[in-house]
Amino acid sequence: MSNTYRKTPEALSRLTDIQYRVTQRDGTERAFDNEYWDNHEPGLYVDVVSGQPLFSSTDKYDSGTGWPSFTKPIEPDAVATKTDRTLWMRRTEVRSSGADSHLGHVFDDGPREAGGQRYCMNSASLRFIPVGELEAEGYGEYAGLFGGTHTTNSHTTDTQEENV
Repeated sequence: MSNTYRKTPEALSRLTDIQYRVTQRDGTERAFDNEYWDNHEPGLYVDVVSGQPLFSSTDKYDSGTGWPSFTKPIEPDAVATKTDRTLWMRRTEVRSSGADSHLGHVFDDGPREAGGQRYCMNSASLRFIPVGELEAEGYGEYAGLFGGTHTTNSHTTDTQEENV
């Protein structure tokens, strides 16, 4: 894991109250009342604290829970898991591997054809980067996940859009 993606005092100072509560205090935002639960745009989801790439819209699906859900992280080592025994139950917490941000939880009730996992994330822990902005934001290497090359400015993009 690269040291590029880490928690800094400057990054923490830019967080909103809900982003701080979720990522640093292991909070949970309200279902169906968060920024990305119903986002169908193609793009990349990164850690709001460090900018570490975490999930792709190509792995996002509607789980019916009211939170953004993914079948897998963009890279296996992008996230770390640990046992969470809060709320009188045992769950598997998901954290970003670089900045140790609390992201949400992973469950074994996801789509079987995609591995059976449901990474149920908090929108407040994520920042979404649309495909057309990947290059300008420094994530151009991920453009290939979306079926074509992408540039910003006045250039046309050749993208195979996927509804998630």
